[in-house]
Parts: sequence; C-alpha cells; structure tokens
Amino acid sequence: MFFIFSKILAFTIAPLTWIVVLLLFSVFSKNETRKKRCLKWSLGLVLFFSNSFVFDEFVRMWEIPATPYEDVKKVEYGIVLGGMSVNDEDLNRVQFFRGVDRLIQTIDLYKRGVIKKIIFTGGSGRILKPEMKEAGLLKPYILKMGVLEEDLIIENESKNTKENATFTKKIVDSLQLKNDYLLITSAFHMRRSLGCFKKEGFVVTAYSTDRYVGPRKFEFDHLFIPNISTINDWNNLIHEVVGFVIYKLMGYA
Repeated sequence: MFFIFSKILAFTIAPLTWIVVLLLFSVFSKNETRKKRCLKWSLGLVLFFSNSFVFDEFVRMWEIPATPYEDVKKVEYGIVLGGMSVNDEDLNRVQFFRGVDRLIQTIDLYKRGVIKKIIFTGGSGRILKPEMKEAGLLKPYILKMGVLEEDLIIENESKNTKENATFTKKIVDSLQLKNDYLLITSAFHMRRSLGCFKKEGFVVTAYSTDRYVGPRKFEFDHLFIPNISTINDWNNLIHEVVGFVIYKLMGYA
C-alpha cells in the first residue's frame, strides 16, 4: 500500500502537474479574474522551475557532498543502490539512466581496491511488471565489467529505499558480514538512504555519486535561459525532500 501511495504522491507533487492543472483552470474557468490569475501562476512556475541557476542553489543545500578518493576509507563491502535502469523488452537489453553513475563509481572503487566486495540492492520499482527486478537484470553486466562472482551479492526484492535497507540487513545478518560499509548512491538520494540504513543498524560511510552541482556558474544561459530538463530535475529533488520527510515521520529513517 505504501508503495502505491508513494507513486501517486510522486505524481501529485511534480511541478509539471501543478503547471498543467493551472493551465487547465485558466482555459476552462468561466471566471475571468481566476483565468488570468491561473495563467500568470502557471507561467511564473514555468520560469521558476526551468531556471537552472535557481535549481542549482536549492539542490546544493540538499545534496550530500562527494568524497575525494584520498579521503575514502577502505572497507570490505560497498553497498550500491539501484534505480538506474529499465529493461527494454523490444530490444531485449537493459537501458541505463543518469543514476548508472552509481554503478560506474562502484566498479571504479572495486578496481582501486577501496572496496573488496559489492552488494547491489534493487528489485522492481514499478507497479506494472514487478517481475522486472533490477539487480538480477544487471548482474550479467556487473560481471562483464570485471567483478568476480564471489565478490558480488545481490538483493533483488526491494521496491524502495526503506526496503533496500531492510532486505540488505537480512542478507548481511544471514551471512554474518562485518558491519562497516561504504554506501553508494546519488548525492540527492544520499540523505534518505543514510537515514534508512542507519535506522536498520548499519555502520555506513556515504559515497555520493552523480552530483547535480559543482562550482557556481554565472553564464548568461544558465542564469536566464529556461531549460525544460530542469523541470524534471526539480521532480527528483522534490520527490527526495518529501520522501525524506515522510520517512522520518513514519520512522523509516
């Protein structure tokens, strides 16, 4: 039930949803004052949520900073969270998204000897086709990247961040693994992930990947030209902030 609720909530809090609803009100409302007000609000939201500089400043406050190589503590296990791919059934292959940086950085840490073994946690985050479990789909790719099968542990049942932590805890307890891990996920997702894993009793160190922001940019297009992809970036940020608050209220993080 919580899984379905989270999907509905994600739709209702998306900036594009607000913009479309306001536009519909401006088109179909019979009250002229309301029509104009809704149109102004919708245009204002488009300008706000499509401004890359504004987004950078907000996400800068939220992301957990990345760690330089020289400051990373060597540990036995790295835990990497899924949410980076989908199975392309037409082509019978995996299609990767932005979050794949989580996996690429994990492989890099493995090759450098910073981590000796990898725990990949991620099942299906989809309401339809729940059988498409990410960790199982990605296992062949991970092995082809040079990870030894004995160095790879798969958690394949989780649907969200809370379950990532809960189901991974069951695995590490059953295998009696040492409780000292590197937690690897996107910088914007790290705050909620840390909360969930620490709640389950993990001793973890954050290793943030695919950051949205670096040094501040004051170029003209970044400051003033609307960027439609930034609206989608806001979806991710708002989803994480709201998700973190809900997880805190429910005692998940």
